[in-house]
Amino acid sequence: MSIILRSLEKNFQVDHNSFQVLKNINLEIKSGEFVSIVGKSGSGKSTFLNMITGIDHPSKGYVLVNGVNLNKLKRSELSRWRGINLGIVFQFFQLIPTLTLVENVTLPMDFCKMYKKSERKKIAMLLLEKVGLKEHATKLPSQVSGGQQQRAAIARALANNPPIIVADEPTGSLDSNTAQSVFELFKELIKEGKTVIFVTHDEHLANESKRKIILSDGKIINDNYMLKDNVN
Repeated sequence: MSIILRSLEKNFQVDHNSFQVLKNINLEIKSGEFVSIVGKSGSGKSTFLNMITGIDHPSKGYVLVNGVNLNKLKRSELSRWRGINLGIVFQFFQLIPTLTLVENVTLPMDFCKMYKKSERKKIAMLLLEKVGLKEHATKLPSQVSGGQQQRAAIARALANNPPIIVADEPTGSLDSNTAQSVFELFKELIKEGKTVIFVTHDEHLANESKRKIILSDGKIINDNYMLKDNVN
């Protein structure tokens, strides 16, 4: 499932001033790639992810995901499309605090009406087992550690078996050892054929990805995938 961004720009209006956050982004991410997005604060990383996920729309240009132009989808269509095609992992987990871990994981299935109702809990339990949380399934998020909450968030992102996983600073609030263990889960997903795109400030983790894209002032200033192509 390829992701194509063409002539993409994003402007924000603040009072009477317009600020350009993304500038003429042209990029293709192929199915099964492991991509890190790095750059200083304010470089446009999170806005870049919002374009890919359809959370926000470009001011100019377009985003195609497997041939689907996200700009042309209605809000209701986009929500369902996102629920089936994308798994999103946030820095601060965003688990619903009043629901158990297994209930959090079943939510995307309920929303998109995926699988039979009688099968959803079983699938959620298998996903929690996959991320090492089976024994914590009935606990609330507040009853487990930050690393375990992020693992639960990854399980939730996998609920509908999406081909693409997008993560915004998924290890930013974790200590280095826990961050590495969470990162290993992403590596496993790549082996399963998923496409993983993650924003990070951690250069060590970024360098472990197969492709590193550096953003600065809203522009791509380096893409080691393109550099490799030029060498070859």
